[in-house]
Amino acid sequence: MNTGNDPQQKNGKLSSLSFLVIFITLLLISACAPTSDKTEPGSPPMSQDASDRDAFAVSIRGYEKLLKHKTTHRDRVLFEMGIAYSHPKNTLKNYEKAIDCFQKIVDDFPKSNYRSNSRMMIFQIRNVLAKDELLSRQMEQINIYRRQIQTQAGQITSLHEEIDSLRKNIFRYSKIPIDKILIEKQKRQLTLVSKGLMIKAYHVALGKNPVGPKERQGDSKTPEGWYFIESRNRFSKYHLALRLSYPNEKDTKRSKALGVAPGGGIMIHGLKNGHADIGAFHATMDWTDGCIAVTNKEIEEIAQAVPDGTPVEIRP
Repeated sequence: MNTGNDPQQKNGKLSSLSFLVIFITLLLISACAPTSDKTEPGSPPMSQDASDRDAFAVSIRGYEKLLKHKTTHRDRVLFEMGIAYSHPKNTLKNYEKAIDCFQKIVDDFPKSNYRSNSRMMIFQIRNVLAKDELLSRQMEQINIYRRQIQTQAGQITSLHEEIDSLRKNIFRYSKIPIDKILIEKQKRQLTLVSKGLMIKAYHVALGKNPVGPKERQGDSKTPEGWYFIESRNRFSKYHLALRLSYPNEKDTKRSKALGVAPGGGIMIHGLKNGHADIGAFHATMDWTDGCIAVTNKEIEEIAQAVPDGTPVEIRP
């Protein structure tokens, strides 16, 4: 970085800000190598193969040696040392030591051309430190909020689980009269209803051709409309079956207009005998010939809750 002229004479011709820009540019090009002043031979060289971290460490050690040897232009050495300590590429930067270097110039070298630039560097570094401290406080506050949200999310999940458990227990141990079964085909859901309140819901499988109302025998569609539980069969080929009152008057008229048989035997039933181990997995696809299927445990629970004659609404 030494051009062969006296640095102080050259700096005297430049404004403080212009000097700082030129100096930092030269500093970046030379990777913060210590000044090789002609009056001070033996300045430590920078290893070109070293990493940035090692380069800055070598530079700072070089500056420290120069200061110990009572080199001339100590203000310049201190200034460059402060730049090295605070350089953005220095992964081990030390802002406090950088401020110490610049402050020493301000205090000990009243006539130094580096004095005004040192004041500016102190101001800028303290600005950075203040912003870093503010950012750190904000990040800590964000982390506090994040932990609170995670805690509350866990509490909400626990409350939902507790509510579900209470609902199951209330249904199991109470004698709430079920006055309607609601089946929503699109949701694949059967719900037990009491006085307009949904008491318990079950995931169901429908007929293999689930879209639209049943029109004829063999179309594998699940009916849509209002029916009621007509009877029950514990000796069905499926684990317990609640037979629905399909076809109703509307179904009969529609099939008659089409000139086809409406079909029948639509039930809410459990799994096929001998296949109980399939369990809830059965509801991952529609597999019946038009009936509504649940697990064996669920059909037992439903059958116990609803008497014959209970209305059944099947929605699309």
